[in-house]
Amino acid sequence: MTSPRELRRVSREGRDGFRCDTVPARRQDRRRSRLARRVILAIGVYLALAYLVLPTFWRHYEQLPPMADTPKFSRAPNGVPGDPLNVALVGSEADIQHAFAAAGWRPADPITLRSSLGIAESVVLDRPDPDAPMSTLLLFGRHQDLAFEKEVGTSARERNHVRFWRTDLTTDGGRPVWVGAATFDRGVGVSHTSGQITHHIGADIDAERDTLMHDLTSAGRLTALYDVTGVGPTVNGRNGGGDRYFTDGELTVGVLAPEGSAGTHSVTALPSPTPVVIKNQLWSWLRPLLGDGEAAPAPGERR
Repeated sequence: MTSPRELRRVSREGRDGFRCDTVPARRQDRRRSRLARRVILAIGVYLALAYLVLPTFWRHYEQLPPMADTPKFSRAPNGVPGDPLNVALVGSEADIQHAFAAAGWRPADPITLRSSLGIAESVVLDRPDPDAPMSTLLLFGRHQDLAFEKEVGTSARERNHVRFWRTDLTTDGGRPVWVGAATFDRGVGVSHTSGQITHHIGADIDAERDTLMHDLTSAGRLTALYDVTGVGPTVNGRNGGGDRYFTDGELTVGVLAPEGSAGTHSVTALPSPTPVVIKNQLWSWLRPLLGDGEAAPAPGERR
């Protein structure tokens, strides 16, 4: 007589004479199914946190709310995203010109045959060209309104540089807001996307943002500093030339001392919300792991 246990056991005869018990197989299938559901759930929770929940906590424009609606990237002439916007200044064009002159940065020459030959000669012959031209990036449908640079080394091969566009925004008693993209040119090579000769940028674009604000502060041309959300935390971004970059995602705003005023070394640093402070602390631990052997030197550091 067949026992209940034997009745519950379902067996089958294989073509080769082997008996294949399906009960353990079904149990294994159920375990795999549960594991797959848990993995999918974990991935879903991660994606929700990383792309929906946490960015909501990190987004902040408390010091300058209209900046929430401004673009976060410049554009290359072919329409692909260019360099991320990571700085902004509050002041007139004259305020900006005066501030950069005081900080030792030079206005970039427009692109002409003469300036193009000059930068080529600088790079090939390792000669200075402190006013070397910059390639065109677009924002609001136009190329940069202002561009400044500061050579590093003996030629235009390496340089600190920034482009600015005037926005329609005003603050601080009606003063205009300018947004900019500050990056470090670490060398000349072939574009990863177009095959053209171009500068390649250092991946740590936060270093260039901080270098620029440090120079303006040291020159006594800033009265206040604060951050708003820029592109957001990015580990492996790519600009229009295909160069990698990483950033904590903050855009630093500097309020300029009015032209003609005495320089000041008293800069008011306005705090960010607590979730942003926590995010920035976590990023400071991650940042050394991202690597950038050719980033801009820190302020005061010699290459």
